[in-house]
Amino acid sequence: MKQLITKLYKNQSFVYKIFLYVLTTVLVVYLFPKGGKFQYEFQKGKPWQYETLIAQFDFPITKTAEEVDKEKATISANAKTYYNYNKQVVERVKNDFDEQFDELFPIDSIIDRNSFSRLKSKANKLLANFYRNGVIATIDESKTDQLVVLIQDNVERNVSYNSFTKLNNLQKYIKDFVEQQVLENYETQLYNLFFEIIEPNVEINQQFTNEALLQQLSEIAYTRGNIQEGFRIIAKGEVVEGEKLATLNSLKKVYESQVWNESNYNWIVFGYTIQVALALLMLLLFIRKYRPDIYDNNNKVTFIFMNIVFMIVLTTLVVKYNSNYVYVVPLCILPLILKAFFDARLGLFAHVLTVLLLGFIVPNSSEYIFLQIIAGIVTILTVSELYKRANLFISVGQITLIYIVAYFAFHITHEGGIKFTEVFSRNELGQVHVIWIYFMQFMLCGLATLFVQPLIYIYEKIFGLVSDVSLLELSDTNSKLLKRLANEAPGTFHHSLQVANLAEAAASEIGANTMLVRVGALYHDIGKMNNPTFFIENQATSVNPHDELAPDESATIIIDHVLDGIEIAKSNKLPDRIIDFIRTHHGTSTVYYFYKKAKELDEDVSIENFQYPGPIPFSKETAILMMADSVEAASKSLKEPTFQKIDQFVERIIDKQMDELQFMNADITLKEIVIIKKVLKKKLNNIYHLRIEYPE
Repeated sequence: MKQLITKLYKNQSFVYKIFLYVLTTVLVVYLFPKGGKFQYEFQKGKPWQYETLIAQFDFPITKTAEEVDKEKATISANAKTYYNYNKQVVERVKNDFDEQFDELFPIDSIIDRNSFSRLKSKANKLLANFYRNGVIATIDESKTDQLVVLIQDNVERNVSYNSFTKLNNLQKYIKDFVEQQVLENYETQLYNLFFEIIEPNVEINQQFTNEALLQQLSEIAYTRGNIQEGFRIIAKGEVVEGEKLATLNSLKKVYESQVWNESNYNWIVFGYTIQVALALLMLLLFIRKYRPDIYDNNNKVTFIFMNIVFMIVLTTLVVKYNSNYVYVVPLCILPLILKAFFDARLGLFAHVLTVLLLGFIVPNSSEYIFLQIIAGIVTILTVSELYKRANLFISVGQITLIYIVAYFAFHITHEGGIKFTEVFSRNELGQVHVIWIYFMQFMLCGLATLFVQPLIYIYEKIFGLVSDVSLLELSDTNSKLLKRLANEAPGTFHHSLQVANLAEAAASEIGANTMLVRVGALYHDIGKMNNPTFFIENQATSVNPHDELAPDESATIIIDHVLDGIEIAKSNKLPDRIIDFIRTHHGTSTVYYFYKKAKELDEDVSIENFQYPGPIPFSKETAILMMADSVEAASKSLKEPTFQKIDQFVERIIDKQMDELQFMNADITLKEIVIIKKVLKKKLNNIYHLRIEYPE
């Protein structure tokens, strides 16, 4: 047990990677759909590309959303409205009628008893007609000629809405009655009577109406018909449209939403786990082979995996909300971030793997994968110098354009031309077509991609990473540390500027990170500030302090500028990527001048005391700096430099470094070294203002 613990401790970095790998796999699988994955891809209006599909089980045909919405609209339009009949109002009106009729028509003064009885009987009949189905206060024109439900004495009965007495039509009713009964002599009194006593006794019962409508809506069937096991759904080559399309959509929905038994569910999870584990394993192996520096840094590996999971989580949330909006997710942020912190190759590889994993989550996965991979490639190809805001805006515009063009191409192949037949939604403004919804999503996606810059800043602070944006800030020669270098070691500062220019030009020619190598060159010799006069470029007089020291002491001071530089860099919180240039710019080379002097005094002197501690350069950028630094420093010793002299000494210095195997870990090719030599020669010729001598 003790041996196991010891072994795990010694390999804790590898153990952490296994833990991270397993944890990421579990998280991604957890986000995957828990149902089965329908194995067929099909598109409306396109031929069925597979063999004849036979139903393996019974399933219902699901109505489309449009069909359900149409049914709901029909039910809502034809839904009956419920009204309450208030009997107490009728009793009160009748009592008022009896009292006021006697006052308006006294027997002695206006009419005789017989006429009084006949008039009152007719007026009573009119009143009864008014309240037969009830009196309503307001008119709803939308319900004209419709049947409504009248609730009277807890009994429901269907009546015509037109059978209600409308209060604003009261004058017309009385006038018609007077004319029919030849009662023009009493018209004024009847008007006064009925207008005084009539009041509405029918009002809408909104609660009953709403409940009845909800009940009808809840009874809508979301399926129509059934497909029996063994039924031929579609044959190879048949066009996916009409009833076949509805059947295929129903089968897909049933297949992906059905509740699996425990055994099937476990197999599905097991299958997903293998797929995700393979994808993440490929990513780890890719990093290990092509970016071992990242592989050895668990912080960076964690950062990469975290961003992949973040994109999958974000996409999953959008799909669960509404899968039609899946293209709003700014997936191109992933390759942008990885390119900013690492390189384009890793950014594209991680992006492709992430898109492949998302293919298990999103609808129309083949279309989605194509669009996102194309957009990712464009992102890698177009976005350069992210620290320049104009570049980012231009690149985002290009990414948005490629999304639109690629989707438009899919639209043409789906519809067989430029058509706007598929409607996303309808509202008071009219129809909104699907293609415009997707175009809008692509534009929103582009705007969201602009968030990459603040996101990079946040990541820099959390993970201690370095992007081109922070490199640009570090390249400012007015920064506190570089101003100190200029004041305390002006010769070294000038040397660093020259090396930065040489290294940047060389890096540009071979496609290395120009900003990184420039910043590394500016800071590579900051350790000389501790003993500036011990370095020849800072010696303003002929006095050389090394004359008073033994060769080994002088060598120690020279070598220590690397260690001093690392300490100064750390105290000023320079990023590790910049400190790497300080560590490696001399590699394991020898301070040959003092070693030779020491050897003259003692033949048995150890060369190890005169060697830099290393490590040797481990990237193209650090290798470029070593070459540029050595060449620039040595060029100061050239007397009467010529093309031939510069050519020979550049070749000699770099060949010596190659012979000492200083570049064996730098992942740099011989062809690239030859290109770097040419650039350095050309730049040095320009520095010394050499011109080709033409014969007279």
